[in-house]
Amino acid sequence: MTHSSLPDEGTGRPADPFTERTPRVVSASKLHRAAGRRKSGRFLAEGANSVEAALASRAAVEVFCSEDALERFAGLVSAASAAGIAVSVVTDRAIRTLSDTVSPTGIVALCRSVVREPGTATDGVPRLVAVGHALAEPGNVGTLIRVADALGADAVWLTEGAADPENTKAVRASAGSLFHVPVVRGIAEADLVERAHQQGLQVAVATGDGEIDVEHADDLLAEPTAWIFGNEAHGVPDQLARAADIRVRIPLRGRAESLNIVTAASICLHTSARLQTGVS
Repeated sequence: MTHSSLPDEGTGRPADPFTERTPRVVSASKLHRAAGRRKSGRFLAEGANSVEAALASRAAVEVFCSEDALERFAGLVSAASAAGIAVSVVTDRAIRTLSDTVSPTGIVALCRSVVREPGTATDGVPRLVAVGHALAEPGNVGTLIRVADALGADAVWLTEGAADPENTKAVRASAGSLFHVPVVRGIAEADLVERAHQQGLQVAVATGDGEIDVEHADDLLAEPTAWIFGNEAHGVPDQLARAADIRVRIPLRGRAESLNIVTAASICLHTSARLQTGVS
């Protein structure tokens, strides 16, 4: 039977909201830590976009909502209840323990893990994959997933050492896209190129000293491609760059020395998506 701490329809009296000491809240708050997520196979998704996507993808198993946010998120609360998903009203203090933001949105979904492990079978034949190599910042991991989703990539691959895509900051930065696009984590660097080739993908590395200009590589980039984007501080390791099929540079016409990882990914993925779909 589905639990709910919403007002009782028979009496009209509101149920007592869960507090930060309620076992369900205590258990969920432990998911801010990687160890808690690994042990339980659960993670938290905060905010309207993420909760809506979690509900639509059937990944959500419970929704926590503050009393003040009930009316604001009435549509999401109704959708969760209609789907038989537990809706738990919590105090403001409890919602703060479930959030990692300074100003909590007031709604958080408890979700089953959606990220895949390296040995998991893939969906169909990919034409465009975004690879994050050892990305250390959860926000960059989440934003890469969002960009990949927006530009029609078939999957996002993350190597060993990358931040957890189910970290609350990464989930929030993905703005719901974590639930839309397949994400594989924990891929060994040594397996990247072979994995791509086995799936019919050429490997392209975005690097400042690439031999090929992204603006003059239409024939090459129209082919199915796995783009590798490097760590924020160190870029793509030389050995991996040499193993790639093509090394691509983005011309910089101003005085900036480089682009951040997400901006570079946006340009490269957009170029491939445009060429692969034939849209100019």
